[in-house]
Amino acid sequence: MKARILYPLTILLVVILSFPTLAQPGDKREDIESMKIAFLTRRLNLTPEEAKKFWPVYNQFSEELKSVRETRNKAGRDVKDNFQQMTDKEIEKVVDGDISYRQQELDILKKYNAQFKQTLPMRKVALLYRAEEDFKKELLERIKERREQKRGGPRPR
Repeated sequence: MKARILYPLTILLVVILSFPTLAQPGDKREDIESMKIAFLTRRLNLTPEEAKKFWPVYNQFSEELKSVRETRNKAGRDVKDNFQQMTDKEIEKVVDGDISYRQQELDILKKYNAQFKQTLPMRKVALLYRAEEDFKKELLERIKERREQKRGGPRPR
């Protein structure tokens, strides 16, 4: 009985302590992150020892990806605003830059894949990648449903 109570409390404690700040009310990005943590926690079924090792590594992984993606998105917004006025040479530079960002993301994934394999059994590492994709799909579905509710039903095709 004691183990049944301690296990969930340990997981919750590790998750909370692994994040430097808690979500602010109304902060959608933080809400999504909280949903993702809960989703991954359920899917991976981490032991307290695995969770203690995994979450700090995963948080570093997420921060590095976030940094690259923010830079990529800023570059994309700049291009979107000026695309029609850009020369072919400037567009070529943008395309090459986009490929460079994708390579950076891949390099981060490779780096952390090795670390994930040191903190989790291989089966759970594989589940992690699948769970991340499933979370994205579920999140997109929720967004789609909310948009449809705001519009009063599904859009005609």
